[in-house]
Amino acid sequence: MIQLTQEHLQTIRTHAESTYPEECCGIILGYLANGGKIVVEVIPTENAWNTEAAADFVGERTAESKRRQYAIAPEVMLKTQREARDRSLNIIGIFHSHPVNPAIPSECDRLYAWQGYSYIIVSVQNGKAGKLQSWSLDETHHFQAEAIENII
Repeated sequence: MIQLTQEHLQTIRTHAESTYPEECCGIILGYLANGGKIVVEVIPTENAWNTEAAADFVGERTAESKRRQYAIAPEVMLKTQREARDRSLNIIGIFHSHPVNPAIPSECDRLYAWQGYSYIIVSVQNGKAGKLQSWSLDETHHFQAEAIENII
């Protein structure tokens, strides 16, 4: 389970709508407690997907645009990781949007996902954020739905 506030959820939805029709992305900071993840901060980032980023990935979809792919720049991940550590937090997940598609992970999402992270996906239809779901990898590297608890 992952616990977020209404403000965290709104930040994700707003970022997804602001980048439509391209995918948005961002980093989720928090900590582990009571068998779940507690979100402290949601950080919208730039979608750094470009032909250079595509070169780091294999597969048939690597040339596709930001409408179907996202990447968080490595330097942004490292900087955020250092800042989180200084605050006794961890990167506990990543969020991104699926413009015109459901909030279900793609095969590409699965291939490049990291064990232990939550992956929150928000579907965006006609510029409006819709269904939002969280996913995590199981021991066989397949996504399983993860409960979202909205905390105050």
